[in-house]
This record gives sequence, structure tokens and C-alpha cells, in this order.
Amino acid sequence: MKNENPNENSNKNINDILKKEKLQKTTPAINDLKKFQNEKLDEYFDKIEPSKEKFEEQTEEFEKVHIDEEEKPQTKDTKKEKIKKEITKVKKEEAKQTNNIKSKKDLYKYNNQTKPKLAIIIDDVSSNRQKQAILDIGYDVTMAFLPPQKGHSQSAKIAQDLPVHMIHFPMQASPKFKSKEKITLTINDSYAKIEGIVKKLRQQYPKAKYTNNHTGSVFTQNDDAMDKLFRALKKYNFVFVDSRTTAKSVAKKYAKKYGMPYIVRNTFLDNERNFEYIQNQLKKAIKIARKRGYAIAIGHPYSMTIKVLKESKHLLKGIEPIFINKLPYL
Repeated sequence: MKNENPNENSNKNINDILKKEKLQKTTPAINDLKKFQNEKLDEYFDKIEPSKEKFEEQTEEFEKVHIDEEEKPQTKDTKKEKIKKEITKVKKEEAKQTNNIKSKKDLYKYNNQTKPKLAIIIDDVSSNRQKQAILDIGYDVTMAFLPPQKGHSQSAKIAQDLPVHMIHFPMQASPKFKSKEKITLTINDSYAKIEGIVKKLRQQYPKAKYTNNHTGSVFTQNDDAMDKLFRALKKYNFVFVDSRTTAKSVAKKYAKKYGMPYIVRNTFLDNERNFEYIQNQLKKAIKIARKRGYAIAIGHPYSMTIKVLKESKHLLKGIEPIFINKLPYL
């Protein structure tokens, strides 16, 4: 058993009493200190924290200064770069919008229950000899005639007895292209001039419905020019077929605007005039037709192109050659 020391207990009690008295005296002082600190902190934050209104004013001022900086006179090169960027931005947006346009062609669903259709167009037709060679191919091929001009003044008359024919409409190409037709639409032509030319084509080709562009890589990517053209084509009951001589063509946009079907070629047959190349291009068109239900191929009245088409009938097994007006989505 442990012995208790009375003196030790007495000292402990005295110490407890002293601690309690000290704590009672210091606690109010600590509380006062905390209160003082909080008051000072409030004063400090009142000074350094702007009000919401002041903050908004400062923000507006910053934006104004920022804008002013942008609007300061720039060097010629800087302005040019800025304009280029803006043009590129607009073109990308326009391309995006064009890609989002849905036409009957886009909505067409091939059900595999009918034969795939292949529409072959032969451009630049202008003589009886060419016409007869194409008829001798032995299946439906659509001929696109150059409008009457010097060198082929009878082209419209030659077309009249054909059940389906097109007008191969000359349009502005790259400056690199030198063999320009005399009457060629340019991006600087007024609507009155374009409308006058289209009106004359209607008189020359009273039974024609379809027209496609001869060259036209510059013209068909120009919004203002294509708007004028489609307006005139609509007035005289023509439908535009996009030869797509440039990937930047805006034909789809204006076909939609003027309520026309959007028709565009899938392959060129004869960029090279040798048998193997042309036949391989024909095979590509047939492959597209089997997949989508239709395809459009464009060639020219070259003797080699005619030869390939005549000697490739075996490739068309299960494929129906058609005139352009028989496309399944029209």
C-alpha cells in the first residue's frame, strides 16, 4: 500500500487555485486580442478588396484599353496577315456550312434491290463525227455540247435529235488554262450579261435541261458569280451539273438556295489518254455505283476514251448505264 504525503497534496491544491485565478485573468485579455485582430483584418480587407461595382469598372476599363491597343495603327504586313486570317476563317465556316447542307443526293438510300446506275457524260461534243462515235458505243451515254462559237458553229443543231443532251457551259478557269472559249463566263460578269447568255442558250437548245461547267475552277468557287448563274439557270429552267473542276466549288450551296437538285461527278475518265488508265477510272466509277447505287463519270470524245467504253461492256455486268436525267435521287 502506497503512503500519502499530506504536504504534497496541500501544495497541489494551492497550485490548482493559482492556475485557475491566472486563467480567469488572462482569458478576457486573449478574447480582447482576438477581437482587436479581427477588427484590424476587416479594416485591411476593406482597403484592398474593391467593391463589385469597382471591380466591374476596372474590368471595363481594361477591356477598353485592350480594344484600343488592337485598334492602334498597324504595319501594312500585320494588316495583311490579319485580313488573310479573317478570310481563311470565313472560308472554313462557309465550307463547314456547305458540308452540312443536305440534298436529295445525300438523303438517298440504296436498297440493293435494283441495278446500280452509271451515268457517263462525254464533254466537249461539237461535231457530227463525235456524236456518231458516241452513239456507236452501244449503250446510253449523255453528250454535253459546247455552245455554238467559231470552230463549232453547228453544235446546237447537231444536238437537237438526241433524246437527252446537255450544254457544256464555258466558265473562267485558272490563268494557266490557255484554250479558252470566246464566250466564257467570268467572275466579273454582271447578272445582266450572264442572264443574256443563258437566255440565248435556252433559244439554241430548246429541249436541253442540264448544263455542266467547261473548265470553271475559278468561276465555280466564287459565291457572287455562282449566285448570279444559278439565278439565271433557274429562270430558264436549267439544272446545273457540277463537273467539280475544283474542290472549292460552291455549287451545292446555290443548288440548295434555288431549289435545284445537287448533281456532281464522281470520276474523270481520261485525264491520261491510255487504255489502262481510262479503264481503271471506269472501274472506279463502277465500284462507286455498286456501293451507292449510282455514279457519274465524265470523259471526252477522244478516240481512246470511245475505244475503252466500247470494249469494256463486260465490266458493266449488273450495272445499268443511264442518261443523266435517270439518276435515282432525282
